[in-house]
Amino acid sequence: MAIESPSAGSGRAILDIGPDLLNPNGVVHGAVLFAMVDTAMGAATMSVLEDGQACASIEVHLRFLRAAAAGSLTADVSVIRAGRRIAQLEGRVTGADGELIATASGSFAVITGPTT
Repeated sequence: MAIESPSAGSGRAILDIGPDLLNPNGVVHGAVLFAMVDTAMGAATMSVLEDGQACASIEVHLRFLRAAAAGSLTADVSVIRAGRRIAQLEGRVTGADGELIATASGSFAVITGPTT
């Protein structure tokens, strides 16, 4: 999975679909889409934080709209509000053809100080 933050407040995860990512029905396993969205949300959140801050998922909702079985997937997410303690995000997963595969929303905790 390739992860990037194209601009402050955005995150992207890109993944080529291979046979090891398919469920027994021959389509991408839902956990793969979840991992893409969660990781892209983390990148987007980190892009708006100050030095010394970190983030952690509080909750992520994923709505599956259609199956994907080949090609590539892209998860694009945006921070819609970044507070001192919580960031709210929205995202979309699309296939190589640009068709919408899933939508997402999530909340991330903003952590200041040591995380250990």
